[in-house]
Amino acid sequence: MLIPLIALMLAYNSFVGELEQGTLLLLMTYPLSSAQLLLGKFTGQAAIITLASVLGFGLPAIIISVISDVDVASVLIAFGQFIVLASLLGWVFIALAYIISISVAEKSKAAGLALIVWFLFVLVFDLVLMAILVASEGNINQTIVPFLLWVNPTDVFRILVYTIIGAESYSGVLQIAEHGADGTFYLLAVMLFWVALPLACSWWIFNKKELSE
Repeated sequence: MLIPLIALMLAYNSFVGELEQGTLLLLMTYPLSSAQLLLGKFTGQAAIITLASVLGFGLPAIIISVISDVDVASVLIAFGQFIVLASLLGWVFIALAYIISISVAEKSKAAGLALIVWFLFVLVFDLVLMAILVASEGNINQTIVPFLLWVNPTDVFRILVYTIIGAESYSGVLQIAEHGADGTFYLLAVMLFWVALPLACSWWIFNKKELSE
């Protein structure tokens, strides 16, 4: 729940804040393309999220390895995989924040929309999907339903974590993932797609935006 929120709060101000201050116009006078500026910002902020994940989860992994009798290699590998997935989740929401930041003209509006995005993806989506399943009494195509989880990157992240820890059963709405939509390779591809698509949308909006407004 925290990683998406931190990523959104880190990135929602990336463009609209500089536009309000006039520094974005100054940046665009340099020999930089919009893609270079976008990817430069993304690289820096993605590195921040990754470093936070490494410190936040890497240090506990080291402590657990030192003070317990568990296999050190297995602990480090498990935490390492989790760090990669947590970083990917953060990158997704940084990219989503860019769409917000480029699309609006006020920081306050960008902050509000960022919180709405977090609320929808982290809390509301699963509740709505569960309500649909309950209302239909499970009479929905069991082949298609699991792929609905791919619409939500936080659910893709959760399924990947379940896969890493070797869970025999899933909890809550994630139980529908047991019907075949949880292949690790495909889910990693979906996470990367969730990073690439918002970045591409941000680039397109940025190119269409009148920066003088």
